[in-house]
This record gives sequence, C-alpha cells and structure tokens, in this order.
Amino acid sequence: MAIPTVILKPKRAQPFFARHPWVYAGAIDRVVGELADGAEVDVHSSAGNLVARGLVNSQSKIQVRLYCWEPGRDLDRGFFRERIEQAIALREVLGLRQPGTGCRLVFSEADGLSGCTIDEYAGWLTVQFTALGLAQRRELIAEVLNELVRPSGIYVRTEKGIGLLEGLELHDGLLSGQLPPADLAIEENGLTFLVNIAEGQKTGFYHDQRDNRQAAARLAAGRAVLDAFCYTGAFGLHAAKAGAASVECVDVSEPALALARRNAERNGLTNLTFTRADVFRHLDVQVKEGRRYGLIILDPPKFARGRSSIPEAVRGYRQLLKQSVKVAEPGGFVVFCCCSGLITPDMLTELIAQVASEERRDVQILERRGAAPDHPVAASCLETAYLKCFILRMS
Repeated sequence: MAIPTVILKPKRAQPFFARHPWVYAGAIDRVVGELADGAEVDVHSSAGNLVARGLVNSQSKIQVRLYCWEPGRDLDRGFFRERIEQAIALREVLGLRQPGTGCRLVFSEADGLSGCTIDEYAGWLTVQFTALGLAQRRELIAEVLNELVRPSGIYVRTEKGIGLLEGLELHDGLLSGQLPPADLAIEENGLTFLVNIAEGQKTGFYHDQRDNRQAAARLAAGRAVLDAFCYTGAFGLHAAKAGAASVECVDVSEPALALARRNAERNGLTNLTFTRADVFRHLDVQVKEGRRYGLIILDPPKFARGRSSIPEAVRGYRQLLKQSVKVAEPGGFVVFCCCSGLITPDMLTELIAQVASEERRDVQILERRGAAPDHPVAASCLETAYLKCFILRMS
C-alpha cells in the first residue's frame, strides 16, 4: 500500500532535513494520497527529495510529527522497540536505573519519540501521550515496555487540554499490569518520597529537578529556607536533611502539602513547617513583616503555555524575583526555576538584571542549570531545553 506524501512549500524543508520533528500546517504545500489521522506519511521537499517519515494529524497544529530519516523504514513495532530500547540504555549508562528509584525512561522529542513521555517509579511506569499517532499505538508501546522493562504495571496519565489540541480521546487509567499502590515509595539522594502515580501532578513526581535539589541543598546548612511552590516537599526535604535551621514549605494545594508532611515524617525530619497559601500573597506578607530567609527556592508551575501568554508570564516571574530579593538576607541565596519552554534563558537573565537594578541590590548569578540528564536536550529540537534553574546570591 502506497504511503501518502506531504509536499513542503519552497524553502521550508531545511529544519526538517536537520531533524526537527514538528511540521506545522504553514510549511505544507499539498498532499498526495489519502490521509488518515495517525497514519504514516512521507514528507518531501518542494524539489521532490525525501525528508523523513512521520505520523499525520490534521486536528493538531503540528500536522506531522517526524520520527525516521531512514528511507523506506516503516514505523512499525520493530522501530518503536528500537527507539525505546535506546532510551532505556542511555539511562542505564548514566546509572539512573537503580532498584527502588525513579527516572524518566523516554523524554519525547529528545529520545526521538515526539509525543511520548515515560517515567519509571520503583517498578511501575507512567506513560503520557501528547500525540495522536502514538496514543493510537499505546497497546503496541505497552507490549514493548513489558518486554524490555517488565514493570509491575503501566499507568496512562493525560495532560490537561491535550485532547482538544490533538483531537484524541484518552483518559487516565491502567494500560497494563497491576494498579500502583497509593503509597508507592521511591528513593532519591538518600531520601524517600511517596508518589501518587494516579493523582499526582504530571506523571507523579518531578525527576527533572533531581540534581537541582542537591545543588540547592548544598546552600541550606544553618539557614532559614523558604520552599515556595513546594508541591510534595522535595526541595524542602533535601534542604532539611542538609542541615537547614528551618524550612517553610508553601503551596496552594492541601493534598500536595499533606503528602509533603508524610514525606517529612517518613524521613524523620522535624525542622519543617507547611503553609497552605498563594505564594505571591505569602511573599507579600513576608515583605511587609520584614521577614528574611537565607535560601529561597522558587519552583513555580508553567506560566507560559502559549506565545500570547509570554508577557503575563514574564510579569509573574518578575514579581516573584522582586519579592524574593526583598526577603533574601545579605549573603543569602535564591534558586529560581522556570519550566516554561517559551521563556528563554536570555529572557530570564535580562529579567534578573532588571530586578537587581530596580531593587538596588548586587545579585550574582552563580549557576545556570537545566534538567537532570534523564531529560536530555535534542540538538535538533532545542525546545526540549525547557527547564531553567538559576542559583543567585544576594549582596
């Protein structure tokens, strides 16, 4: 059966020859053959040269996701098994797949599987599909994962709004094997964390901040620490274990704070308090009361979900930085994180400089960090470098 062909507009093929995986509608000139959403298509330049093979979705802004640049290679079971096997092998080389721990096994575009993210938690897997074509192949992917990983169970997590963006009908639930226990525990950096795979944010836990949590903890000894947007307390627990004088964990979600409290108890840590509050309002109160912290950790959720929301997101980051500069003691530190992929490191560097000038404080940028290595950055798709983490020192 002939594979349909997508013909690109003149001078639009270069990014895809360079292996960027997203073909938007504006780059497409015409289609030869009958298209079915989720089906394989070959993408050609306007000169008729084969670029790559991908999966089409007329309901998405990303009309074709590219997966293979080998001529004639089918996107079949063997192909997906090879890609997943390569991704797992990398994590094993990095030493991240250890019994009882967690890591990201497959990171979407960075592992050549655009629209598929797979996390491992002490023998269970969560899978998140953000592409129709891969969601349609979820049973095949589950079979491959059962062969390669032999997990106790595989659980599907969905991202809010992705159904509308991709035109896919998918719900959270068990894909294969056994349901995960409600109190599934993983180890990280000598600490134990409870993970709720079925109900936690994203896929249950933020593996991407693993190394940044250690970096922040190195600054915590003897200091009063504020862990803002603490979620289940991972940054705060690392700081507490490292010898912080006190750790205040703040989050607007009571279920998250409840899990954070249980995590503290499980690790025998008593130098933490937990406050349910809007972080912006809480920081305003601390500014008015003249409170000072030796280490402030800002790990907010994604503020910019589309280009139109970038200005509002920047205002939000500016406000957080200004408040933090005001409550940081002389010689104190701010760990400033941003997971909005549309906000670039240069934008944040400029923002830090502006806030320092406005607040008339000398601010040193000690480190510019990213995600842990189980979240690699694809050189052909720099959008995978979504996480930014700045470690700042206040004069």
